[in-house]
Amino acid sequence: MLERKQRKTLEKALGHRFRNRQLLVAALTHPSYRHEQSTDGEDNQRLEFLGDAAWGLAAAADLYHRHPQGTEGDLTHRRSLAANRNAFARIARSLDLGTYLFLGRGEERSGGRERTSNLADAMEALIGALYLDGGPKAVDRAYQRFGQPVLADPETVEDDNPKGRLQEYCQQKWKVNPHYEIIEVTGPAHAKAYVCAAQIKDERYGEGRGMTKRAAESMAARETLRLLNAADKRQDD
Repeated sequence: MLERKQRKTLEKALGHRFRNRQLLVAALTHPSYRHEQSTDGEDNQRLEFLGDAAWGLAAAADLYHRHPQGTEGDLTHRRSLAANRNAFARIARSLDLGTYLFLGRGEERSGGRERTSNLADAMEALIGALYLDGGPKAVDRAYQRFGQPVLADPETVEDDNPKGRLQEYCQQKWKVNPHYEIIEVTGPAHAKAYVCAAQIKDERYGEGRGMTKRAAESMAARETLRLLNAADKRQDD
């Protein structure tokens, strides 16, 4: 069962307090957990189906009003950026959603908490739970909070594991690993924001901000990759 502190932390990040807490638990329950526990409780597959549709509608309505000159093709493309697997996984990582998942033992051992497919599925299911518990308005609020930032930086939607990519880059080029340092913490205790800097060989590179330390590290890694790739391109020119 989800601990009270965990539930409250996640609800604050989402901006929604669940009246039916079982919906929240179901959204975080991977099928492997239900199969191992032999429980009658629901896993997140059906909620995932509902969440995908609810999120797509919220995105479509928002884009329709914000881009009055947009063609059908343009709006469809924008919606796909806000509602594809990598977008859902990116939002899930910003919430540190992997730490909340109920996984079977095998899935846990194989790195299931960081797997893009698990994170994306859980995020879609969480949106479905929001829809059932709070209606379309709850989904719209979540979209304003999490979906619009994805569209503001659409290139990063395809980058679902920036820390892993940065580590691979550093190993190939310098035979070292990057390190991360929290350089600033702002906001009240219940809604902190972290600023992280990525360091390579004692040199500071990109910075990132997130609602959790892990999310801030991912953003810092993403910015560092952008800087390094830009530097490589200049050398090639």
